[in-house]
Amino acid sequence: MRTIAIGDIHGCALALESVLNAIQPGVDDRLIFLGDYVDRGPDSRAVLELIMETAYRCRVVPLLGNHELMLLAAFESVDFMPFWLQCGGQETVDSYGGNLDQVPAEHWEFLNQCRRFFETDSHLFFHANYDPTLSPAEQSDMLTLWQHLSQSVPGPHQSGKTVIVGHTPQRTGEILDLGHLLCIDTACFAGGWLTAFDVNSKQVWQTNRRGELRQGDANGSPTS
Repeated sequence: MRTIAIGDIHGCALALESVLNAIQPGVDDRLIFLGDYVDRGPDSRAVLELIMETAYRCRVVPLLGNHELMLLAAFESVDFMPFWLQCGGQETVDSYGGNLDQVPAEHWEFLNQCRRFFETDSHLFFHANYDPTLSPAEQSDMLTLWQHLSQSVPGPHQSGKTVIVGHTPQRTGEILDLGHLLCIDTACFAGGWLTAFDVNSKQVWQTNRRGELRQGDANGSPTS
């Protein structure tokens, strides 16, 4: 069984489709999506549909990102709508024909079922950041959904497990690898790459928003 983490997608459906085609997930594989499926990129609706379709092919573990949280808040309260629209939400509204009332019920169900974290025997997965002294269940939303690594780089988690996060764009296109912590948000929406990372073999797949692929070696270094 492969365990593959996928970084922030932000509406880049062509990138996601291409990386899934490269991975070719099977029934024994587990794909852990680190959140931020929506906003900024051109087709948030198609991204959610691709993830839900992929759940029929393999085990899909979707985490909640701060952009999903903002989308849910904007749907619940018009007072929150202006802030969300300024954070890339307008592109999401456009992908649903200009009205959140056009969002299918199954999309809302998917968003409401996204997890705050995921844990395996060897790894922890959060969207953004973490407190190394707290268990996954004790972490705050402010930390795990919002705080960039540029604000605070945590030390090794008390569990001894390697932590995988997204949220902080690595505009070089390279994974940030600190040993105890890896950040695989490589800024696809901003002209970078969507990164998928096999946490055991360390194989890397990367696609840009046009769907063009570059594949990494077993050490995680991307090659053309």
